[in-house]
Amino acid sequence: MKRKQLETLGTWLDGTDRKPLVIRGARQIGKSTLVRLFAEQVERPLMEVNLERYPELNAVFESMSPQQILNQVEALPNTPAVDTGVLLFLDEIQAAPAAIAALRYFYEERRDLPVIAAGSLMEFALTERRLSVPVGRIQYLHMGPMTFTEYLEALGESKLKESIDSYTFGVDLGPVVHKRLLGLLRSYYFVGGMPGAVDVYARNLKFSDVGTIHNSIIETYREDFQKYAGSRNLVRMQHVFNFVARNVGAKVKYSNVLKDVHSSTIRQDIDLLSMARVISRVVHTHASGLPLQADLDEKVYKLLFLDVGLMNAICGLGWPVLSRLDDIQLVNDGAIAEQFVGQHLLELLAESSNRQLTYWLREGRSSNAEVDFVVAFDGQIVPIEVKAGGRGSLRSLHQFVAEKQVPLAVRFDSNPPSMQVVNATIQTGDRAVGVDYRLLSLPLYLVEKVSDILRRLAA
Repeated sequence: MKRKQLETLGTWLDGTDRKPLVIRGARQIGKSTLVRLFAEQVERPLMEVNLERYPELNAVFESMSPQQILNQVEALPNTPAVDTGVLLFLDEIQAAPAAIAALRYFYEERRDLPVIAAGSLMEFALTERRLSVPVGRIQYLHMGPMTFTEYLEALGESKLKESIDSYTFGVDLGPVVHKRLLGLLRSYYFVGGMPGAVDVYARNLKFSDVGTIHNSIIETYREDFQKYAGSRNLVRMQHVFNFVARNVGAKVKYSNVLKDVHSSTIRQDIDLLSMARVISRVVHTHASGLPLQADLDEKVYKLLFLDVGLMNAICGLGWPVLSRLDDIQLVNDGAIAEQFVGQHLLELLAESSNRQLTYWLREGRSSNAEVDFVVAFDGQIVPIEVKAGGRGSLRSLHQFVAEKQVPLAVRFDSNPPSMQVVNATIQTGDRAVGVDYRLLSLPLYLVEKVSDILRRLAA
């Protein structure tokens, strides 16, 4: 269950200047289910309209008159009347682009009526019809896959979930809890956070059934290509889609995707997949100051896939393979740990004003340095390294700290939580430079707590 999003919906509903709320997220991420759960939670009747089923409503929304629109919507089968307490839910809103533009008039003329909209391909509908989003008159709620703690809750592992939710740095989780969480983390690598996959696994604990759900979701995304690709080559787009899943965490070089296709064409395909929220860019920042997004090099980026479970399905890493791989192999076979941390950092940043996830890269003639992620928490630049196992070089962190003079870095690995003071020497040009900083090491399963832990350490 997306408790964070349900809480956001509750705050929105009680707001004094309530705007129509648009839930953003990829297909089959659970947007419609979230709204239905919310309506049950607040005990409000739900007027749900799936605009893919009623394409004729687009002409009705073109009137831009809330009253006319509601009169027609009330005439749909099994639709409640608009009276006190009803929630209007416009699902698949991209199927009626005029409905997106009409949201401003619901804000201006029917502020008493709570309006929620959801859609997976809004940008394409707006671009195709040359419509604009009613800026300042709608509110967004961003939604991604289920997180690891939500996965634990779905599996009935409430005590283990609570051990993460209530964790305070310095408290020993204990070897049994640590080992169990690492084991469940590995199962999450396969199942992932797509609600359909989590639901089927929670019901029967059969990984074979999860694979069937993954394949169905992947085919749905591939079928979507023709909806927003227009005249673009669908075979090429499918190749790009597969390439991203198999090359998560690697700097994008267009020649590595398809050698005989112009870079601008590949870039446009990546843009389309990003707009569909199937993939996400992690852009290089020089990290010279805050905000990190003001110091980007947009031409240098790597990519994350939507979900670690779907990524592994495309890579052919089924559970029999994943369960046998040791930690070092996991790093080499698809950057699973980096994908896991990346998609959870995207969840943490979802409602921030600067949602762009960033990393740091310095390329030299003899050697390169790369920090997996660079984030800003409470005005502090924090470099983050991800290791699937319990070991790994910190050379890139040393380089980053030396250049940017940050006092604290974070490493995610398979070890229990710890804090250490790092004293190292690096070579800069012809001279040796001393580097001193604190290194916070956290097990991968605590990624959702990183901002809270850092905040408490800074207090």
